[in-house]
Amino acid sequence: MTYCVGMVLDRGIVLMSDTRTNSGVDNISVFRKMFTWQVPGDRIITLMTAGNLATTQAVISQLQERMKEPDARDNVLLKSPTMFQVATEIGRLTRATIAQRQEANGQRGQGRFTASIIVAGQIKGMEPRLFMIYPEGNFIEASTDTPFFQIGETKYGRPIIIRGYDRTMSLEDAVKLLMVSFDSTLKANLSVGLPLDLQVIGRDTFEASHQHRIKGDDPYFQAISSSWGDALKSAFHSLPDYSFFRDE
Repeated sequence: MTYCVGMVLDRGIVLMSDTRTNSGVDNISVFRKMFTWQVPGDRIITLMTAGNLATTQAVISQLQERMKEPDARDNVLLKSPTMFQVATEIGRLTRATIAQRQEANGQRGQGRFTASIIVAGQIKGMEPRLFMIYPEGNFIEASTDTPFFQIGETKYGRPIIIRGYDRTMSLEDAVKLLMVSFDSTLKANLSVGLPLDLQVIGRDTFEASHQHRIKGDDPYFQAISSSWGDALKSAFHSLPDYSFFRDE
């Protein structure tokens, strides 16, 4: 399974993904799910993927192949003038890849091959933008009403983000919030696992302002996990006590 989150703030974009893939409890592997392309001073584009691993890798591989010969091919990542067009082309590529794999395996329409992708980044002269692409190739963009996207195993970490998110918060606080969201997901679902990949894209920097791989022995993540658990217990015990002899 997978858990990836992209969050847009006034100060930029914060992204985090896990790296676990599994086909049963005895077949667990680590695969990167966050991929970045950038042109210094002009643009940065990051993708996070969830779904059938072979399908998502096929999409990423095709994008990477285009990067090898940027002058000879229609390179959507380097040449698209807007993030909207980047999302449109990646959506088309995703839909075509899924269709080809389903047809080749004689399972058209059965939905076995799936891929969901979060696309984030900024192109010079424009605002930072965040999109979520569905397996069908269509997509939606983050907005004031929907300022973050999740793909994969979303339900355990979502309440944390909903309660803690503030568009004006610092990038550092956003990282802390995602740490708590991922810790809650890790505690609840063994199909999501360390290490985690973190990336921060500051507004108008056109580069990864901060990147970090969070492993099991990461002291900050350990402190967040322990402190959050203690804080929850303290908050629980501070709530009013329930009585079986309340006045009706």
